[in-house]
Amino acid sequence: MNTSLRTRALTGTALTLAVATVLTACGGEDSSSGAKDANDTTSSPTAAAVGDPLVATFDGGLYVLDGRTLELGRTITLPGFNRVSPAGDGDHVIVSTDSGFRVLNAAGQSFSDIAYQGAKPGHVVRHAGRTVLFTDGTGEVNVFDPADLSGGEKPEGRTYTSAEAHHGVAIELKNGELLSTLGTEEKRTGALVLDKNNKEIKRAENCPGVHGEAAARNEAVAVGCEDGVLIYRDGEFTKVAAPDDYGRIGNQAGSDVSPVILGDYKTDQEAELERPTRISLIDTEKAKLRLVDLGTSYSFRSLARGPEGEALVLGTDGAIRVIDPASGEIEKKIPAVGEWREPLDWQQPRPTLFVRDHTAYVSEPGRKALHAIDLETGEKITSVTLPESTNELSGVVAGH
Repeated sequence: MNTSLRTRALTGTALTLAVATVLTACGGEDSSSGAKDANDTTSSPTAAAVGDPLVATFDGGLYVLDGRTLELGRTITLPGFNRVSPAGDGDHVIVSTDSGFRVLNAAGQSFSDIAYQGAKPGHVVRHAGRTVLFTDGTGEVNVFDPADLSGGEKPEGRTYTSAEAHHGVAIELKNGELLSTLGTEEKRTGALVLDKNNKEIKRAENCPGVHGEAAARNEAVAVGCEDGVLIYRDGEFTKVAAPDDYGRIGNQAGSDVSPVILGDYKTDQEAELERPTRISLIDTEKAKLRLVDLGTSYSFRSLARGPEGEALVLGTDGAIRVIDPASGEIEKKIPAVGEWREPLDWQQPRPTLFVRDHTAYVSEPGRKALHAIDLETGEKITSVTLPESTNELSGVVAGH
C-alpha cells in the first residue's frame, strides 16, 4: 500500500453512519451486561490521549486502542459481560454494564462521571446528531446531543418511558419525531411515533417480535419483524412481508447514502441457534425485500456498511463480502480472519466487524488478534495480538 492511501484509510474523516448497526444490535432477548462490579480500575494512573480510539471488550474489562496503529493504550478493569457502542462524537463510547449505561472518554482512556442508571441497558442508536439509549429493564428512553458529552456532565436531553418495559429500541428523526418500539417482557408487537412533545401521532402493531432498527437515505427507518420488516417513511408506516411465513429480520445496518437497508434473515423458529446463509436487502423507497445467498453463515456482529453505502458481511469462512445494495451482487470477497463457527451462547466471543470510513476493523478472538483492513484495496493495513481474546469491538465515529 502506498503512503497516501494508508494515510487516507486510517486518518480520513470517519463516516458517521446513519444509525448504529451490527455493533449495537444484540443476539438474544436478554441485553443485561451481567457485570458484577461497575467500578473500574486501570492499569496505570494516567494515559495519553489516543487517536481515533477503538474499544474492545474482554472477560473482565476493556482495551482502549489507537485506531491508527492498533497500539494498546490502556486496559480498564470492568468485571462481567459488558457491551460497547459509539457515543456519536470523536471522543466517547457508551459502555453497557449491569447497572446501566456509562460514558467512557475513549480518547482520554478513562470513564467520565456520566451515567444513565437502569437494569438491562440495551440498544444505543445514533442518527441526525442525536444519540438515543433504550433501557430494557425500565422502558426508559434517553436522547441527547453527543457533542454535549465533552463537558463532563450529563447532557440535557429528552426522556420518554414506554408503557411497559421490554427489549426495545428508539430513534429520533431530524424533525424531532421519536420512533420507539411497542411491547412487554413477553411479547413485542410494533412501533409508535411521538412528536416533539412526546404525543403519539402514529402507531403500527403488525410487527411481531420487533427487534433492531436502521435508518436509510431520506430518514426512512426500518425495524425488524418475525415476518418481514416495518418501514416508517414520510410520516407513514409500511409493512414489507417476508417470503416465508417465519422470516425474521432482527439485526440491520443502514447508510444515509443508500435507500437500502442490510438485514439478517432467519427462517427456523425452532432452532436453538440458526446459522443463516442469506441476508436481506430492504429497499425503503420501493418497499421491497430481496434475499441474497452468501454461501457462508454469519452472526449478528457481522453486518456493517461501507463509506459509499456498500453492504458488508463478515462470513464464517473468514471473508468480508462487499455487496452492491441495489443489485444484491457480491462484488468482492476480502480475506479477513480464519474460519470460525458462531457459538451457541450469544454472549460468547466471535469475530466482530466494525467499520469506520474506509477501514474495516475485525477481531479474531481465537487468535487474540485484531486487524485493520483497507476496504478499497482489500489489503491488511496492520494487525495486533492482545493479551486476552476480545468480544465486542467498537470505537468513536468522528476523526480528529
